[in-house]
Amino acid sequence: MRKLGTMILAALTAGSLMTGCAQTTSTNENTNQNVEQNTNEDVLQVYTSFYPLYDFATKVGGDKVNVVNLVPTGVEPHDYEPSARNIAGLEEADVFIYNGLGMESWVDKVLATLETEDLLVVEASENVDLLEGHTHECEEEHEHEHEEVEEHKHEEEHEHEEGVDPHVWTSIRNAKIEMENIKNAFVEADPENKDYYEANYATYAAQFDALDKQFTETLSQFENRDIIVAHEAFGYLCDAYDLNQVGIEGLNSDSEPDPARMKEIVEFAKEKDIKVIFFEELVSPKVAETIAKEIGAQTMVLNPLEGLTQEQLEAGEDYLSVMAENLEALKIALQ
Repeated sequence: MRKLGTMILAALTAGSLMTGCAQTTSTNENTNQNVEQNTNEDVLQVYTSFYPLYDFATKVGGDKVNVVNLVPTGVEPHDYEPSARNIAGLEEADVFIYNGLGMESWVDKVLATLETEDLLVVEASENVDLLEGHTHECEEEHEHEHEEVEEHKHEEEHEHEEGVDPHVWTSIRNAKIEMENIKNAFVEADPENKDYYEANYATYAAQFDALDKQFTETLSQFENRDIIVAHEAFGYLCDAYDLNQVGIEGLNSDSEPDPARMKEIVEFAKEKDIKVIFFEELVSPKVAETIAKEIGAQTMVLNPLEGLTQEQLEAGEDYLSVMAENLEALKIALQ
């Protein structure tokens, strides 16, 4: 274990630039996903807080909306703060869509500063069955030993509403609910195009249902139900398909895991014969690589879809394609 301690310290040093849930790759406001489907002033002017909501809004809105995503490409949303330019844009917008549940800590403050009375504000997570956030999910015999660490983690996660896990969109079924809430908002803001929004929603809802069925049929075949992830962003996905996530860090990984937590993860991985340690595309893989090396496993990406890279966007990837990639990764991990 002395060797492991040395490896842990090296990994933590290499990953010391990690903040929030991910390492930001850009803070340039020009990288915002503000692709305009239609610049006509007659279409709905829509702002979204971060990527999944942007994707759902563009799917439902089509050429009847102009969608601007506030969080720049490659930047994780937990610690994002909107610029003065963003706030000015919201003053002129018709619809603002955010996830809620403490995911966007800035929303209440920003909305309170707006002078417009015409902005339709949509909390997309409304009507979703919520899960409590848990800092760690390892075996019960380990929980007592690390009680103080867990209490500290919960203090760091105070921004999430009453310990609720805000990552609802990682469940395809919840993503469909969020998309329906967005559709309803567009119908309210632009009733003349109700049939258009309803038709778009129905088209994509069918695709979401098909992918959900594929997840269910595929993942039900595996006896192994445990996965190790960079941070606990996959509670809703795991709940939907009867999996158990073990997070190296909790809901909002704004600090590196300590050596005790790393040791706990290694012990759990060995006990469960884990073959894959998942990390996130926008996060440094150093900690995951350290654990994988210690247990002879491989590392792979499991994408929480908090944001896509510019390369992914240019390649035409979206929520559905990335979730399909996640399914392929899960198949390998659970074998």
